[in-house]
Amino acid sequence: MTKAPHPRILLIGTGDTKADEILFMSNCIRKAGGEPVLMDVSVLGDPPYQPHHDKHAVARAAQATIDIIMASGDENSAMSLMALGATRLTRALCDADEIDGMIAIGGTMGTDLALDVARALPIGVPKFVVSTIAFSHLIPPERIAADLMMILWAGGLYGLNSTCTAVLSQACGAVVGAAKSAIKPRNDRPVVAMTSLGKSCLSYMVELKPELERRGYEVVVFHTTGMGGRAMESIAAQGGFAAILDLSLQEVANHLAGSVVSSGADRLENAGKAGIPQIVAPGAVDMVDFPAWQPIPRDLVDRPFHAHNRLLASATSRPDDRRKIARAIAGKLATAQAPVAYVLPAGGIQQWDREGEALHDPEGLSAFVDEMRAAIAKPVELHEIHGHINSPAFAEAVLAIFDRWVEAGIVPAGKTAVAS
Repeated sequence: MTKAPHPRILLIGTGDTKADEILFMSNCIRKAGGEPVLMDVSVLGDPPYQPHHDKHAVARAAQATIDIIMASGDENSAMSLMALGATRLTRALCDADEIDGMIAIGGTMGTDLALDVARALPIGVPKFVVSTIAFSHLIPPERIAADLMMILWAGGLYGLNSTCTAVLSQACGAVVGAAKSAIKPRNDRPVVAMTSLGKSCLSYMVELKPELERRGYEVVVFHTTGMGGRAMESIAAQGGFAAILDLSLQEVANHLAGSVVSSGADRLENAGKAGIPQIVAPGAVDMVDFPAWQPIPRDLVDRPFHAHNRLLASATSRPDDRRKIARAIAGKLATAQAPVAYVLPAGGIQQWDREGEALHDPEGLSAFVDEMRAAIAKPVELHEIHGHINSPAFAEAVLAIFDRWVEAGIVPAGKTAVAS
């Protein structure tokens, strides 16, 4: 597809309350070389300009009318319906090749709507949210699109000023520039997702990635420190992978422990719902992450501890908690609508749990392995190895399952033959 000389940028906002900001942004988009396409998501009033897609078009996309939306209950129900309509309409515009990027502006209400819209767009379509709550813990990880860009709307509560126009102009330039330079995924080979942490903790990807590439697959490795797993789940929910090697599940453990380093409650669920085959392993589920710049959480203060850097630290969970984690993993896998194989490395599940390392805890590992053996039930395949997750035996076990599934047609064949 040839890029438009002037990228068409969908600009979403409530024109009845933010007309000055939207008109300013529209002008910034033009100055940056783009073409603004305005969508109004107002409910009560009308903007002092004519949007390309007005509030009535948004309401129709939600199979409603503005009157029905106004009578729905309160501002929360009304904006939820507008979010549904805006999401459907935006995706239809994208599918019809009528937009090249999206930018939305709002406080908590507008951000709530914008997050839904952004998640509906494929990866590679620039999506930018200007928000008074950017980077806030008010935004749950499961609401964030895989390639979402955000900027804090400083000074943006009411009307234009030199502080907020500095932000708005940057945001408009950024989304136009992204639309001009974005390279969308090629899709010339089947895509395999893999989860991991850095090589100092989990290193199996060093062996697995080149082997899978040699078999004709593109391998996308996600860093499971909260947002990495969220990105993978977001793409998996849209059916974006031929197979998933979900070998680092620390985010599942984090979420159960209440850690802010979370990918959301649906971690380890979207691939199964989308019918994507999965090979799963419990990489680093013995650790609970927390911000290194905060005190150690009270329930972990007496546990083995590792400070990874000034941002991130980890402590090991207790044996009883590891049993709960094992049951949670098994429960999520049991709902999958496609084949699942679970590889259980009884010799250890991350580098720092080895003897002599800071997080060595044989009692906790034994509790987890025992519970995992009992919790996994057919049709999920259980493959136990005696070695460590970072051992060659683990990588060999994963590849053996993958190759068997390719031969059986469960995973599509790669685009090049396996070298003899």
